Amino acid sequence: MISDLWVHPALILILGAFILPFVQRGPLRKIFLIAVPCLAFGVTLFMESGVFATVQFMDWQLTFGRVDQLSKVFAYIMTLMCVIGTIYGLHVEEDAQHIAAWFYVAGSLGVIFAGDYLVLFLFWELMAFASVFLVWFRRRPQSLATGYRYLLVHTFGGLVLLAGIILRYKATGGDLSFNLLADAAGGNPGFSLHDIANVSLPTFLIMVGFILNAAVPPLHAWLPDAYGEATVTGAVFMCAFTTKTAIYALARSCAGMDILLPLGVIMALYGVVYAVLENDCRRLLAYHIVSQVGYMVAGVGIGTAMAINGSVAHAFAHILYKGLLFMGCGSVLYMTGKSKFTELGGLYKKMPRAFIFTLIGGLSISAFPLFSGFVSKSMIVAAGFEEHLYWAAFLLTLASAGTFLHTGLKVPYFIWFGKNNCSKETWEKAADPPANMQWAMGIAAFFCIFIGCYVPYLYNMLPFQEEAWHYAEVVYSSYHVSESLQILLFTALGFFLLLKKLKPEPTISIDMDWFYRMGGRGFQWLSCKPIQTVDNGVSEAYRYLGLIPLMIVSRFWSWFDWHGIDGVVDGIARGVRGVGGAGRSLQSGRLQNGILLAASVSAIILIVYVLS
Repeated sequence: MISDLWVHPALILILGAFILPFVQRGPLRKIFLIAVPCLAFGVTLFMESGVFATVQFMDWQLTFGRVDQLSKVFAYIMTLMCVIGTIYGLHVEEDAQHIAAWFYVAGSLGVIFAGDYLVLFLFWELMAFASVFLVWFRRRPQSLATGYRYLLVHTFGGLVLLAGIILRYKATGGDLSFNLLADAAGGNPGFSLHDIANVSLPTFLIMVGFILNAAVPPLHAWLPDAYGEATVTGAVFMCAFTTKTAIYALARSCAGMDILLPLGVIMALYGVVYAVLENDCRRLLAYHIVSQVGYMVAGVGIGTAMAINGSVAHAFAHILYKGLLFMGCGSVLYMTGKSKFTELGGLYKKMPRAFIFTLIGGLSISAFPLFSGFVSKSMIVAAGFEEHLYWAAFLLTLASAGTFLHTGLKVPYFIWFGKNNCSKETWEKAADPPANMQWAMGIAAFFCIFIGCYVPYLYNMLPFQEEAWHYAEVVYSSYHVSESLQILLFTALGFFLLLKKLKPEPTISIDMDWFYRMGGRGFQWLSCKPIQTVDNGVSEAYRYLGLIPLMIVSRFWSWFDWHGIDGVVDGIARGVRGVGGAGRSLQSGRLQNGILLAASVSAIILIVYVLS
């Protein structure tokens, strides 16, 4: 029984990553690549609830396997996406890309099953450091800078999270359990804008650490920056795990924090606006991750059973359809080398299968009836109306119209239809991608349709079953279907009426990253100019002042002409003269600094010894 001998799916992926370089290339290697994530998925599929893999470390009891309904549904979809993503990347010969991807997924699964904050932080950092290689492996000149920014931002977020964990550990007398935080006035698990001052600092820091990974503005610019620059297969993995792991962490610890509701609504609208302006198809999809994760953050902020169900269901559906969209656009990039709308167009004759798969992803993300987004996103909006949060529900509905505008219509139209902007070389290279990439897209497309048509498949996995089945009775009501179709059809009408206005242009949209990019340049100038100048001046002054006592001692002992000591002192004097003519022409160097440091330390030791 798996319950008796619990196996962590992350361990399977980590061991597989270590073994992969020793597997001979050829059919056996491809079988191994598929077998490892499938084994992890199978272990997750038959996992029973309970607490497993507890380890005593110093004074702490670490829990690596806290399994319940919430962790199981996230682990299910993440291991499934690992299978799909690995199939999509079977053509990649570089072992390092597969290893980085598996370590990345292992980090995410480690967070999902963590029962305490120490284990969570360990895997949280593994996620960040493994995923950055998926950006660097593209090996473009800008890839290194993009990955470095990505790493700096996530290192900052990790430090904020660690500070919150340490302060919480001290404030609670040693409690490291990863459960719902309850710090607000009155004992409520959430807090709002008017009572945020009553929230403890540890809770606030932990939440900030989580929402940075969820890409909540203004802490979001790392996402389009990195995901748009990642490798073709790396972007498929990255779009599925970091933000959704953050949603799990928020749902586990911050459910009902009212401040998350306005932040989520802002995310949903903010991502839509920047997606409409974007010219690069993968950066457009990345901005739309910000928008779609906004729904999930808002659901966590509402905090009711239906809202949490909606956030979990939408995270499940989002991993599949966003992965499908990145696979479709990644196929275009892989085959043509282009990802900008102004360099594509008219590819429906050359890449018909990629078009169909991408269209299914676009209809799913737009919440079209009979597709996965329809049965997940609407649950969050319904929870908003149920709690009389009308402003949030209406704004989220507005953001849904924008989703169909740019992802359901703009992406397929300007890549596969519209004006053909392809160069001769691009047009000749365009074709449907290799079979493994098509199989991966086909599997994801199947689930996008299956979830939308067979509601029990997803709803049976949600953490609050009663509320899930209550909503299942109305999700395909005539009112809900007609309302959704009206919004979608009027959005489509507006798109074609304003088609000339929506034509992509080769522009760059300035985002929040401008502040830390310019701030980084300012810090670099401050470090290299004023601070370094002062440092060099102090070093020179120290060098001069440090040599004066040595010269005085040399002259003093030479005056007495003591033969035993004189030789040593003369040697010091000769060394001083060799450095710079007895102090007249001094030059910098490690030897001088070492001599001065040794002399200074020796003098201090001697003084302390005499005085003691």
